[in-house]
Amino acid sequence: MKETEALSRTALGVFRLNGQFLAVSERLARPAGLTAAWWQVLGAVLEEPLPVAAIARRMGITRQSVQRVADRLVADGLARYEPNPAHRRAKLVTPTEQGRAAVDRIRPGHARLAAQLAEELGAAELAETVRVLERLSEVMDGLETVPEA
Repeated sequence: MKETEALSRTALGVFRLNGQFLAVSERLARPAGLTAAWWQVLGAVLEEPLPVAAIARRMGITRQSVQRVADRLVADGLARYEPNPAHRRAKLVTPTEQGRAAVDRIRPGHARLAAQLAEELGAAELAETVRVLERLSEVMDGLETVPEA
């Protein structure tokens, strides 16, 4: 397979997977009163509070879209803004107990999906998939320039 074909097929596969993951995420999140985007932002701050810009970098999405979601989560009582000792204006987003409880309600469905994927792919192939996707993301992050058309 030529490099250009491999790149095209990889990109198309990732775009399709993104759509598939978004659709299943919406189905998993809906019963907990969340959307996939809300779950994504809450999930990013479960371990530690982060500023909006850091969430956006971690998720590979725009700061503006994270800001809109974070503002909505705060308005709905699922998250709150806290002072950021490292930056006076960039507040930290952290989940409230209500936000953590919503994410907890998603965990059983998430676990069932993980078990189905592991059963279909096998544990070794699932682990290899994770490794390859994480490595591809690292390489993409490391590209200094992307050629213009």
